[in-house]
Amino acid sequence: MSKIHAAITAVHGYVPDYVLTNQELETLVDTNDEWITSRTGIKERRILKGEGLGTSDLAVPAVQALLKKRGIGADELDLIIFCTTTPDMVFPATANILANKIGAKNAWGYDLSAACSGFIFGLATGSQFIESGKHKKVLVVGGDKMSSITNYQDRATCIIFGDGCGAVLLEPNDEGNGIIDSILKSDGSGVSYLHQKAGGSVRPASHETVDNREHFAYQEGQAVFKFAVTNMADVAHEVMERNGLTSDDVAWLVPHQANKRIIDATARRTGLSDDKVIINIERYGNTTNGTIPLCLWEWESKFKKGDTLILAAFGGGFTWGSIYLKWAY
Repeated sequence: MSKIHAAITAVHGYVPDYVLTNQELETLVDTNDEWITSRTGIKERRILKGEGLGTSDLAVPAVQALLKKRGIGADELDLIIFCTTTPDMVFPATANILANKIGAKNAWGYDLSAACSGFIFGLATGSQFIESGKHKKVLVVGGDKMSSITNYQDRATCIIFGDGCGAVLLEPNDEGNGIIDSILKSDGSGVSYLHQKAGGSVRPASHETVDNREHFAYQEGQAVFKFAVTNMADVAHEVMERNGLTSDDVAWLVPHQANKRIIDATARRTGLSDDKVIINIERYGNTTNGTIPLCLWEWESKFKKGDTLILAAFGGGFTWGSIYLKWAY
């Protein structure tokens, strides 16, 4: 009997209308377009505007379009894994809020928090529910409203992040396509370099934490860059090596969109030419959990059934990982 793999059978994404350009950022902090572009590759990012809107509001249009594309109803979903760093609330899970908004009455769900590696972790986790035979339709969502935790007085971070969301549907496949292998890693010693200081149980919200602007993402750029540029590249190479893949075997590298220089380093480590590397960081910035599914959505029409894709990410925590999958349609 053929082994069952979890295959992506539909993908869709959503980004807000508002475009925050480098030129607008020049009016907020001491920076300029040339400096941002040369160091990150980012030209603009999308921002979710409007009172009372959260990460689930980015997910709803992405998921509704995905379901329409696949020709199924929300009530057919078994499980929703919502990968996010910016949940609507501390509790309940944004997965449950999303399920209610789209009418997924038969799905259970939970949030997965692994910073920028969250979507990779979520895909690997969701695949286990498919491979076990437990579920037939698993929705994996990656999305963040990073503008909600971005300090627009901090030029080290405000140039990087944007808002966006993507989602994929996982279903069983017995043709040899789908998620073939994954390598997932974490190292908690990196916590001091990339974190949000307040808002958790250690430092609950108070007048002091708000006055000190501690509810925003904090990053020591150089330290994070050194870890990311090595580990994201190494883990992508490792998953290829473990499966006997050469650069000729790989159709596409789908890297987390954090920094163009980190993407370039990963491409070099895997021996892949620029025309095989998916990049949209110049238009969306770093949408954290949204980057990889947004890339899959934008490049979907270029994928061919059986194409080998290597996904790779690095995030705060530190977390990092890579997935080897074969495109199923």
